[in-house]
Parts: sequence; C-alpha cells; structure tokens
Amino acid sequence: MSEAANFGFDTLQIHAGARPDPATGARQTPIYQSTAFVFRDAEHAAALFNLQEVGYIYSRLTNPTVAVLQERIATLEGGVGAVCCSSGHAAQIMALFPLMQPGCNVVASNRLYGGTITQFSQTIKRFGWSAKFVDTDDLDAVAAAIDENTRAVFCESIANPGGYISDIEALAKVADGAGVPLIVDNTSATPYLCNPIKLGATLVVHSTTKYLTGNGTVTGGCIVDSGNFDWSASDKFPSLSQPEPAYHGLKFHETFGPLAFTFHGIAIGLRDLGMTMNPQAAHYTLMGIETLSLRMERHVENAKTVAGWLEGHDLVDYVTYAGLESSPYHDRVERICPKGAGGLFTVALKGGYDACVKFVDSLEIFSHVANLGDARSLVIHSASTTHRQLTPEQQEAAGAGPNVVRISIGIENSEDLIADLDQALKAAHA
Repeated sequence: MSEAANFGFDTLQIHAGARPDPATGARQTPIYQSTAFVFRDAEHAAALFNLQEVGYIYSRLTNPTVAVLQERIATLEGGVGAVCCSSGHAAQIMALFPLMQPGCNVVASNRLYGGTITQFSQTIKRFGWSAKFVDTDDLDAVAAAIDENTRAVFCESIANPGGYISDIEALAKVADGAGVPLIVDNTSATPYLCNPIKLGATLVVHSTTKYLTGNGTVTGGCIVDSGNFDWSASDKFPSLSQPEPAYHGLKFHETFGPLAFTFHGIAIGLRDLGMTMNPQAAHYTLMGIETLSLRMERHVENAKTVAGWLEGHDLVDYVTYAGLESSPYHDRVERICPKGAGGLFTVALKGGYDACVKFVDSLEIFSHVANLGDARSLVIHSASTTHRQLTPEQQEAAGAGPNVVRISIGIENSEDLIADLDQALKAAHA
C-alpha cells in the first residue's frame, strides 16, 4: 500500500501489505503452501543467497503469505520491518539473538508472563546469557541494574497476568541513556491500544497467537524493528555492526541501515534457528487482524464493565484492571494506552487457593485454558499453572499469587459474563 501513513488504523489492518494476487487476481492473500520457489536463472539465485536482491528462496526464510503479515504488523506498529516466527517465545529469542553474546545480560521486568520469566531465568543460560529482574516502576533500580554487559531492557506494555501498564516512555529514556535498546512485548495491548515505538521502544515483540489472531487457532510470533537504533554507535552489537563471516564480511548495519535488524532476523535468525511461521498460520492471523480494532474495542468495553462489577463483589479482595480508577496504573492509561487498558487482569478471591480452584472449576462460559486474547472469555489460576515453576516470591512479584485468578475478557455479552462469574463465586464459597 502506498502512502500508508495517510490511512487510518481500520484501513491499514485490512489492506497493509496485501495486494491482489498477480497470477489470479485473488482478493484475499493466498496461502502459498510451497517449500521452495523457482529462481529465474542462476544469477538470480546467487543474488538472493548473497543478500543482493530481496525475494523468495525457501519457506524457512521467506514466504509470500508470511511476508504480507510481516508488512501488516510492521505498518500497524509504525516500524520499518518485521520478522514473523513460530511463537511468542520464539520471537523473544529471535529478538535477543542479534544483540547477545556469551556473558551478556538483559534487564527485565519482574512482572513478565511466567513462561517468559522461566525462559529468561533458566533457558537462556544455555546460551551463556543471563537476566536481571527488577521492578520496572523503579527507574533508579532499572538504571542501576544496567552494566557494561547489558544489551537490552525488556518489559511488557500491559503485563500478563496483572494488566499492569509499563511506563514505556520513561524506560526508553533509561535504555537510551545506557546505549541499549528497549524491547517491549506488546501482545496484551496490540498496536491498536499501544504504540511502543512512538513511545521510544527500539523493538516490539508479539505472540500473534493472542489478540492479533484472536480466535485461538494457531501459534505465532513477531519482532518489529523501529529502525531508529544506531547499532554502530558502540561495539556492543557486533552481529549487526561488524563483518558477518557467513556473508563474506557484509556488515548488516552498514549495508541495510534502518533495516539491519530485520534483515539479520531473516538471513541469520530464521536461517539458523529455524523458528519459522508456516503460511497457513500467517493466513489465519491476517484474517484475525482485519477485525482487530473492532474486537479490541469490545474487549476493553467488556473488561471495564466486568472488572468494575467484580471490584464491588463481597467475595473479591481486589481487581488489578488498570482501567479502574482504583488502580495505581490508572493514570498511565491515557498516556500509554489511550484507547483503553486492554482485556486482561487478575482478581484476588477471598478464600485463597482453594476458592480459586473451585471458582475456575465452576465457570461455564469462561474456558479454562492456558491462553489469552481469544474472542472467548478465558480463565486460569496462574500460580498452579502458567507461573507454577516460579518461587512464591516470584509469583507475588508477577501478580500471580495463590489467591489470584487471571481473566481474559472476550467479546461476549457482558451481562452473561457477569452472571457466570457470580454463580462461580457463590459456588466457590458454598
């Protein structure tokens, strides 16, 4: 789409990156279910493999259906490029891969999704990387945690599970001052509610499995590059600034400029890690994004209604939804997420762990699943599932204590959701 900046979000979520199929005129983006693509000739093949020409070689690297999704997400996020991959967890590793070396660390929020905390605290050690977890509301603590081996600061725009909103602008200033990129997981907010790049983020990651697809059918991930970071300003990022042996000494930043990170993600990341998104998953996500703004508006509307009702219930201790005036994060909504605080929050129940388990088992409309961002309303007891691997202290810091249930509000009728929650709360304390 030409002059994409002149179009509104609702138009871009349908048209960005997509053109009628040149072979058939198909209006919907086809599923290019092909492993490989025929070269015009030997010279064309050599140019593609030498990164002298952009095109399609092999679907582990590039695929026309996935390429449309990459352009659409990058456009909606205000980035220069994007790389899609197999899952949100894959996107996190792909985001760190060009930045990190053995001995390097990432400074990360202690309110991250439990699986991310496990990935950062345990799994990345096998690469020789490490993570320092801090309260990202404490900017002095963030700055103090950054040392000569830090290569990124990582947070979520709307934290999972608590729905807490990160002060992205403030964190970006701290990261910029230290000469490292800020990476923001924008899964829970989506680009409709929050634009981390406009707020100063260098990279944005997504689990496209969640709100972007919105129908619980496929897994996927995406890394969006702002194109604003100077990878050659220091010697911290040799993968992007120094000669790459696999491409005869090519320097990604010198050669590709603002698109250096994106090209590296494809030419090195997908080539060697192989965390590829399949074209059918890309197709489902493209169809989901076409209604993203409509769904997010309903998610927010329902979440405000349901969270407000829960806050006044006698069997509830507290609700963490940032859209409530009682939330300590309420003042950030207008500045960070001006279209709403999302559809994700937690509720603490009187009666603790046992009440939470009975509550989850008693719900009828809400589905008990390890997912969020579906059109359906979802529920899970994080302490016994998604955050089970964490210590009690880590669970509390992440907002996933034993008395807490995570709720992902869908787009059903809010009065039906409230009725279901009411009967389940009564059943939990019967």
